[in-house]
Amino acid sequence: MLDCPNPPPVTVIIDPHDDVVHTRAALASHAPHHGRLTVHPTPGVDAALALAYDILAALGKPVPLTGYRPADPAPAWSLAAAWILATPITHLTLLRAHLLTPHRFKDLLTLRRRTGIRLTLVCHRRKMRPFLERELRQVEHHIAEASALLPETEPAPLSPLPAARPLANRWISLPALTTLKAFDEATGPCHCAAPTATDRDFFPPVMPPVTEAEVAWRLHRASAHPHLAAQLATATFTAASTTQLNTARARDLGPDTSTITLHDHGLRQGCMTHPVPDWARPLLRAAALAWSIETGTDGPLFSDPLGSTGLPSLTDFAEGCKLRPPQPPRPKRRRTKRGPAPRPKEPASTLWPVCAAHYRLSWASETPDLMQGCPHPPPHTQKTIDRRKRGWLPPDYGLRELRGLR
Repeated sequence: MLDCPNPPPVTVIIDPHDDVVHTRAALASHAPHHGRLTVHPTPGVDAALALAYDILAALGKPVPLTGYRPADPAPAWSLAAAWILATPITHLTLLRAHLLTPHRFKDLLTLRRRTGIRLTLVCHRRKMRPFLERELRQVEHHIAEASALLPETEPAPLSPLPAARPLANRWISLPALTTLKAFDEATGPCHCAAPTATDRDFFPPVMPPVTEAEVAWRLHRASAHPHLAAQLATATFTAASTTQLNTARARDLGPDTSTITLHDHGLRQGCMTHPVPDWARPLLRAAALAWSIETGTDGPLFSDPLGSTGLPSLTDFAEGCKLRPPQPPRPKRRRTKRGPAPRPKEPASTLWPVCAAHYRLSWASETPDLMQGCPHPPPHTQKTIDRRKRGWLPPDYGLRELRGLR
């Protein structure tokens, strides 16, 4: 299990007058992209589980968690540690620390020991609670006045509007998901030294930049379960099937999570190592860290070491993120004399085809293609391979009005 032998000392900030200036200064320092997290606990709640949820919410993850016992705080704290290490967050500031209970403070110290995070407690009272003073004697800590560490800041200018998301709330069709569904099952673990996907002349479909940014935004906020988000992210940039995804273990991640190795024992294109894009690395890193934190062993990367139950399947999770393979073409509109034809509606449910396009001998596969009218993925022939090597990418898929933004 992960453990930081010498975590940084705890900083206790005394704000005796509960000055709103100091609270605003602490909240203004909240910048997860720069490694700083400020947590304002939910008022009126003193449960350790609620504090773990507050930390996950500050990280941008949806809460409450599903799949665990309702009153068990351990999974929430473990996932919070995994996301902090994967992001990575280096500073955690907790407001209203004078309201901490012994259980909450114990869990905070465990989080500090697991992650090596710099913990800052802001007490809005003249004195700390007796139990807090007693517990702090056992750990290295500093005490400072709020006026020294949380000075009054100048009024911040109006924050700019968030960047526009052209694909917000729209369904995104990803050709890489056409080959996701499979009927065969994964075999035993593989310890091969797999070549890269490029060396095997395998090139997954490329997402346009606008589509990639939207997919990243959704997956980073879709679930607090890292194995779910990491598995779907891997499917989008590798075009792997569920059979191949189930072969990945934590040891199959390369240094700095820059690569991931998937195995298939020769049934498809063979075992190969794929590069991991920057936006997906925190997701895969958090999935691997969950195993290190909880068990300290090397387990299946895309499974939950905390033993969650009742979570959605991968295809249901993808539909929840409004991601799906390209669907059958809409029927052509018929012109009538009475007026314009009604606009075709979206299908009631997403069709998930079974496609053998990436099998080594697609014509010899036991299960034939079940495309259900969905288009096949881009062709994988020697001609397209040569074009990929020269940098000539195939035409993009997506909305016509977004082509100028790619």
